[in-house]
Amino acid sequence: MRLNKGPLKVASAIFLWSSLGVVVRHADVGVHLIIFYSNLLSLFFLGPLVFSPGKRKFLPKGKGMLKFLVLGPVTLLNTFTFLYALQNTTISNALMTHYIAPVIVAVLAAFVLSEKFTLRVLYAIAISSLGLWVMLTQGAVGVIPADGNTLNGNSLGILSGLVSGVAYAFLVIMVRFMAPNEDSVVLVFFQNLMMCILLLPFIHEFPAEAVWSFAFVGVFHSTIAPLLYVYGLKTVHANTASILGYLEPVCAILLGVLILGEIPGLAAIGGGILILLSGYIVISGESRGQMS
Repeated sequence: MRLNKGPLKVASAIFLWSSLGVVVRHADVGVHLIIFYSNLLSLFFLGPLVFSPGKRKFLPKGKGMLKFLVLGPVTLLNTFTFLYALQNTTISNALMTHYIAPVIVAVLAAFVLSEKFTLRVLYAIAISSLGLWVMLTQGAVGVIPADGNTLNGNSLGILSGLVSGVAYAFLVIMVRFMAPNEDSVVLVFFQNLMMCILLLPFIHEFPAEAVWSFAFVGVFHSTIAPLLYVYGLKTVHANTASILGYLEPVCAILLGVLILGEIPGLAAIGGGILILLSGYIVISGESRGQMS
């Protein structure tokens, strides 16, 4: 039986995205500037490929463009609100609210994509949610407040986290719906193009001191990670992709160990093990064809 590499591609994309919060905080510039300039850089990378003779036949035409017109705003809403939550409330609040997405995806996938809500999916959501709760409320990660906020966080940041969770759920459903029938490079290009167009009226400066962050995010978060994610969703169920998203805080802790030398506490380790277990459940289910 051939191994489905889709979940590994999705997990790799999530690993790359897990470093985004650190970059955003260290960049110390507006979220809209990071999104705009990183996506603009990505367009320069992907543009020559998209408009090459071999890819032109995949360019959307007529009514086919409508899907891309919707995808761009949903992606922008998800990215902006999640980064805003990271900047304006605690890491715990931002992640706990953002990761309501798998539950929403499970419901939407049943109606929109005809994916069955199996016991395996239910177990994976329950275990990963418990792991995230242990990691963020019992460990040190859960008590890191954003600058100028109390331990409970800013209410607007919490609301932003909830909005990002809903937007993320719809984004997963849309990409899963589009990925099997669209060229991945073309899909990511137009997704980034739409975000740049929507943000252009709000761009009035170019902070040269943050060029490093634009370059880093542009290469890894706006180009490589989305491509991996879309390629993965060609063969991965929406439920699997959303549950694998729980790996993000685990990867963030691992990066903290490797880059910053931060040693996680027992609660973070225990929660991380539970999340990794849920990841194994969904990956093994995909490999055996048991997720739908």
